Amino acid sequence: MLASLKPKIGFGVDFSSEMIKRGRERYPELNFIEVAASEINIDDTFDYIILSDLVNDLWDVQKVIEKIVPLSNPKTRILINFYSHLWQPFFYLASKFDLIVPHLDQNWLTVEDIKNLLVLGDLEPLSHHAEILWPFPPKFLANIFNRWLVKLWPFKYFAITNFVIARPSPDPMVKEPKPSVSVIIAARNEAGNILQIFERVPMMGSETEIVFVEGHSKDDTFNIIKEQIAAHPERKAKLLQQTGEGKGDAVRLGFAEASGDIVMILDADLTVPPEDLPRFYNSLVQGKGDFINGVRLIYPQEDEAMRFLNLLGNKFFSLIFSWLLDQPIKDTLCGTKVLWKEDYDRIAANRSYFGEFDPFGDFDLLFNAAKLGYKIIDMPIRYRERTYGDTNIDRWRHGAMLLRMVIFAATRIKFI
Repeated sequence: MLASLKPKIGFGVDFSSEMIKRGRERYPELNFIEVAASEINIDDTFDYIILSDLVNDLWDVQKVIEKIVPLSNPKTRILINFYSHLWQPFFYLASKFDLIVPHLDQNWLTVEDIKNLLVLGDLEPLSHHAEILWPFPPKFLANIFNRWLVKLWPFKYFAITNFVIARPSPDPMVKEPKPSVSVIIAARNEAGNILQIFERVPMMGSETEIVFVEGHSKDDTFNIIKEQIAAHPERKAKLLQQTGEGKGDAVRLGFAEASGDIVMILDADLTVPPEDLPRFYNSLVQGKGDFINGVRLIYPQEDEAMRFLNLLGNKFFSLIFSWLLDQPIKDTLCGTKVLWKEDYDRIAANRSYFGEFDPFGDFDLLFNAAKLGYKIIDMPIRYRERTYGDTNIDRWRHGAMLLRMVIFAATRIKFI
């Protein structure tokens, strides 16, 4: 398993001297340590720590969890898989007929038990999913059960294997010096909002820069931004011109040129108040999440802020995303999203897995953040009515495009 993951540096741990011997012979490029998991002591930290089919055999699960905490850094993800005891009678019968190797007496652990033990051991559970519903031939039937049905209610409750992903509990102390911020604003036909952006975007962290990406405007947006940058020398700001198409392309350009430790997206229509951005900043630097996602669907909205069919569409996508990503996502298309620049760079490096056909960039960020094991936190905001210009969204055309993206992404992140 360790070799198949192709780690840059990999450590395998087992208390069986024969297992360690075989590992060293077959994979000399890897490191193997002969020690019980409850006694492990390595002077290093790791990006991923995997406890595969281990917790059911441990004498003291909490002690092992406490032992792996020092091996973690704030970005570490802990992956645990263990079998469901609903299948215990089948395993017992299979062992009686010499179809599988008999187990020793096993711990009886549910998913909730594991989540509770993680919390006791100073780790934070992020997500849970189930795998393998039919471990028998024929292959075509196993594919139907194990790729598709096991992801659906109520079949998932009968799966053989549970997977839980966790991270170290966040440090509540804000580090010094304070991180710097880049606010990315894709601006197309937004000339009437530019002055308010300069007046209302607050200063955050050690420095706040505003990165405008102007995208083929039919009004005077580009020149207005140039004028306002010159009129506000006290604000760090830059202006880029988009060569591609769509908000997603503009945001990616802004991220690539941003210099801040933290990157934020703010819609130029100011329907999300810039004054709310410090809430996003504080939640990120305090470690409450790796990806702070704005939510417009909790507080009452102004009368013309969102059309009824758009509201229904947003509700639909939020339900689908919560199921797809195994994390609660209340609003997928809110324009305000905040994350660390280094985490965005990892998303960009892995973007080919889902492709670059998202016209807005929201799905692209959410899918990739979930795939990388980031904790996504919803941040409720009050959604305001647009005061200048018209929306750049085509409800039906873009809605159909987003639906196709969901179906495609489901085959890459859920039904695999």
